[in-house]
Amino acid sequence: MQRTNFDMDVLRAFTTGVDLGSFARAAERLGRSTSAVSAQLRKLEDQAGLPLFRKSGRGLALTEAGETMLSYARRLLELNDEAAGALHHIELEGWVRLGMQEDFGETILPAVLGRFRRANPKVRIEARIARNAELIDSVATGKIDLALAWETRPDLPNMQRLAELPMIWVGSADATNSLDVRTDEPLALAALEAPCVLRATATGALDKAGIPWRMAFTSPSLAGFWAAVAAGLGVGVRTPAGLPASVRPLSLENTSLPALPPLRLALYRAETEPDPLAARLAEMIDDAVRANLPDYAIVQAEAA
Repeated sequence: MQRTNFDMDVLRAFTTGVDLGSFARAAERLGRSTSAVSAQLRKLEDQAGLPLFRKSGRGLALTEAGETMLSYARRLLELNDEAAGALHHIELEGWVRLGMQEDFGETILPAVLGRFRRANPKVRIEARIARNAELIDSVATGKIDLALAWETRPDLPNMQRLAELPMIWVGSADATNSLDVRTDEPLALAALEAPCVLRATATGALDKAGIPWRMAFTSPSLAGFWAAVAAGLGVGVRTPAGLPASVRPLSLENTSLPALPPLRLALYRAETEPDPLAARLAEMIDDAVRANLPDYAIVQAEAA
């Protein structure tokens, strides 16, 4: 049986086009002509032996085979880039400091740390999980090199917007612990201690809608918040990222809770031109965000 060897350049054009939502923009990003990228996509379909795209309005959408190919393409490119990075940076030494929101401590952080360590075995990395305000302050004062945090300080330089996630109301997944949010009693809220952008958004939305509320539970940690919501002590506001099985999103139609705005996720850098280690770590964080968050949430990288 003859084995198929996929071309990395073809896979990169494929994934870039999907990420940017346009293969014309992918051609520009990769420094190729649109016709050259189209030829690469035809080659990929020929190698796959199945159609990877289907018509969707005026554009194209991935078929089921295309979705499968995208998943494998990302993994192949990650290994390829990891191998190239390991060889290129093999002699680099030093340390880099990273901060990350609790929401991503169990998903994105392990993937980033493992990949970075394999590619840079002589480099020491310090990572901390902290609250949003602390992370951004630490970047601004140079205590850490990079921070993956909610975008609450768009005025700061060196910020790259990575994703935009909806804020949602959450309650206990256990029906016996669920609160009835349609009573005449003030709504019981669970939240992180102030300052917290999600807490402020929740209370502001309730005040604007004229819905009375009381703070039933506060916690300095996300783990405490999840426990309180799961136990039915109050409802709260988070994003779909990292929701545990013990809580569930609440429907606005069934609860009369107010709609909430989206929340942006950003990568903050301490330096305009970070050293090679911080720059490489930033690339890996971007890759991990794209791999772990739904496609609808990813925005094209831009400087604020």
